[in-house]
Amino acid sequence: MSLRNWTSYLLVCFFLMHGIAAGQAKQLTVRVIAPHTTPTEGTRRNEQLFIAGNHPKLGDWNPGAVTMNRENDSAWSFAVDVSVNARVEFKITRGTWNSQAVYQKGIIPPNTVVVMARDTVIVLHPVSWSDQSAPAGGGTTGTVKYHRDLEGNGLRYKRDLIVWLPPSYEKEKSKRYPVLYAHDGQNIFDPSTSFIGYDWHVDEAADSLIRAGKMQEIIIVGICNSPDRGPEYSNTELGKAYAMFVVRQVKPLIDSTYRTKSDRLNTATMGSSMGGHISFLFTWWYPDIFYQAACLSPAFYTPVLDEHGKPTGSLDDRTLQQVRTYTGEKKEIRIYMDCGGVGMEESLKSGMDMMADILAAKGFVEEKDFQVFFDVNADHSERSWAARVWRPLEFMFGR
Repeated sequence: MSLRNWTSYLLVCFFLMHGIAAGQAKQLTVRVIAPHTTPTEGTRRNEQLFIAGNHPKLGDWNPGAVTMNRENDSAWSFAVDVSVNARVEFKITRGTWNSQAVYQKGIIPPNTVVVMARDTVIVLHPVSWSDQSAPAGGGTTGTVKYHRDLEGNGLRYKRDLIVWLPPSYEKEKSKRYPVLYAHDGQNIFDPSTSFIGYDWHVDEAADSLIRAGKMQEIIIVGICNSPDRGPEYSNTELGKAYAMFVVRQVKPLIDSTYRTKSDRLNTATMGSSMGGHISFLFTWWYPDIFYQAACLSPAFYTPVLDEHGKPTGSLDDRTLQQVRTYTGEKKEIRIYMDCGGVGMEESLKSGMDMMADILAAKGFVEEKDFQVFFDVNADHSERSWAARVWRPLEFMFGR
């Protein structure tokens, strides 16, 4: 069944309960018959389902805000009153955008849509969840372009770029877009190239937020890492060479190839762990080029690495010291930082908290100039970053 046919099916897969009563609210009832429970797939007995849609009573597209009522081990329901003739759009999730209901194996579905002319019941039958079934076609939602084997001055390894284009890019030929430069590019779109076979779902998250009107359309440039990842993402000479490579080679290539908004206010960077560290440094070193940085699980306080990525036995707080001792005018940048509380994340939280305190002491205002989010149950993995990547996307590019 094609996506178009599936959308049509969803719109007719309901029965009418009452006639039209002009001027009155209409009740939408959604029932979900979940996949069979197995040890490795399906909906587990202790899990909760959520409905997320384009209405305050549906959480305004927050994937984990509005719970459904559990009827039994395989059925959930939710009822809401909405205005007559209102257009309602929604999806079903297990709490995050990377765990949304899938109705065809390997296909991320469009929104379920209904125009509320009368009381309506919709019954949905997911076959799986997006985090339990690798999407078809390599797992990438949308249009992706590749630039292979780029060399950088002072860098020892070539690397690829993966460029994700927003939904309207091929249709609106005169439109220009902000750009997000993301480190560890092979981990953000495609599970087949990701470190653990599970990607960040940045494409799905951005596509959903854009189509929901929660986020600007942007171009996302994934910069693949190299065997020198540790020192390149640190406050080292290789780190400075990597930053210069992005500023002098990658950004000009992207600006000359795609319809970008190339000014600083429309240029951001994002990464996790050491990638979160170098993302912060990009804005700190080049505030005239990078206005915003998303630093997921940033490694601000870590073992010192030599130029071969080997720990030297001491702790690295050079970036914290660099910001702490800064005496110039307040930099016009915005920073998002987050962290979990499980395993390695515990050791990173102190560095994140220190950076937040230093920024506040320098005149940065929380929720305006920087934002901090802590998830006590999150570990240091692509799955955890995928679960919350919508947060930095909304902080940097939200509408």
